[in-house]
Parts: sequence; structure tokens; C-alpha cells
Amino acid sequence: EYGVFDVKTDRRVAGESEEEIYQILNLPFIPPELREDRGEIKAAQENKLPQLIEYSQIKGDLHLHTKWSDGAHTIRQMAEEAKKMGYKYIAITDHSQSLKFAGGLTEERLREQIEEIRKLNQGLDDFTVLSGIEVDIKSDGSLDFSDEILSKLDVVIAAIHSGFKQESKIITERLVGAMQNRFVSIIAHPTGRLIGYRESYQVDIDKIMDMAAKTKTILEINAYPERLDLNDIYCRMAK
Repeated sequence: EYGVFDVKTDRRVAGESEEEIYQILNLPFIPPELREDRGEIKAAQENKLPQLIEYSQIKGDLHLHTKWSDGAHTIRQMAEEAKKMGYKYIAITDHSQSLKFAGGLTEERLREQIEEIRKLNQGLDDFTVLSGIEVDIKSDGSLDFSDEILSKLDVVIAAIHSGFKQESKIITERLVGAMQNRFVSIIAHPTGRLIGYRESYQVDIDKIMDMAAKTKTILEINAYPERLDLNDIYCRMAK
């Protein structure tokens, strides 16, 4: 923990910085995010370390909630802040009507929001606000909104927020059915876990990934600290 020492002289030969330690070991620097004892040292020796995504490479966010449901800011405020961060676009994806405790939007309110976004975009330069929704996949597998209203949106995220204790077959069928809807673009937090609060629901992840590939549906990597869903293991499977 104090550095790298010469075993013969007990002299410290590296330790002022992490980079110095990797240099004396004749290895390229391994970012902390990759230090999991999953082959990263061998990959470093072979110069095959993956390139990590940097904040500067992120150009937008497709899952945002506003004051229209359970968020804290207006659509304009979200757009202005995102633009300051160097983003080129955001999608407004508030909750749908079934999630009353989260202020879910009725169909009428969603239509009003679509119009507000349309007007806002007229005054924005080099930035786009996409209209969207996080539509609930209800316990019976149906979506919370009709295809007619979903067809008006730029982005449709589908997600499970109820029926977490259903059998794996039923939950899997709910997710598969949502992906087969031609208007669904993304499945949010696909396993439903909340770290420290709720275990993942039982789901056949292989079937989910197969259907996602078949329908070209995106499986979200939700980076909210309490979710991290998909997790690292499933991300490797997807790759």
C-alpha cells in the first residue's frame, strides 16, 4: 500500500502516482473502473484495454423526467442545462398515467406537452428536445397508452413498475410484448432492481436480449446509483 519497493535494498522505486507504478511494471495505465480481476491485466499486456466513454463524448440523454411528472425542473430548464453540458439533444420521457403517485401524464396532458416541446424547439439553436414518454408495461402486459398517441412521439421508453413478484415467464412475456410494439424504442431498467431496496425481478435475460436484437430495441443502461441496470454482467452478455 506504500508503493513498489526493491526487495534487495528495500528502497521505494515507485509510488508517487498510480501512473508511476504502472510504468515500472511495464503496463499501460488501467483505469480504476476496469480493475475487477476479470482479465484486465492480460488485456493491458496485450494492449487490448477497451476505451472508456468520457463525459465529453456524451451528446444527449434519452431518459429525463420534468416537473410534468416526478422531476424537479421545467422542460426549458432541462434543455438549457443540457446545452451548457455540451449536449446536442435530450428526450423528455415523463411517467405515464398509471403511475399516479409519480404524477403520471394523462393522454391529454401528454398532447399538451408535445405541443410545448414543439414550440420550445422553434426557439432553440443547435439543440433539439425530443418528445417522449416512459410508458408503463402494466401487469397484464398491455401498455399504458394507445398506439395512436405513442405514434406522435419521437422516443418511447417502456418500463415495468408493478407486478414485480410475478413468475419469470409472465414478466418475460410482458417485456417481450413491449419490444414487439413498433413504437417502443427502449426498455428502461430492464431487471427492475433498486440496490439496497429491491432485488431484480425474475426474468429470462437471454430471451430479452434475443428479442431486443430481433426488434432492434435498446436495453437501457440506467446509471442512476440505485439502479445500475443493466448490470455489468448483463452488459458483457449483450456485447
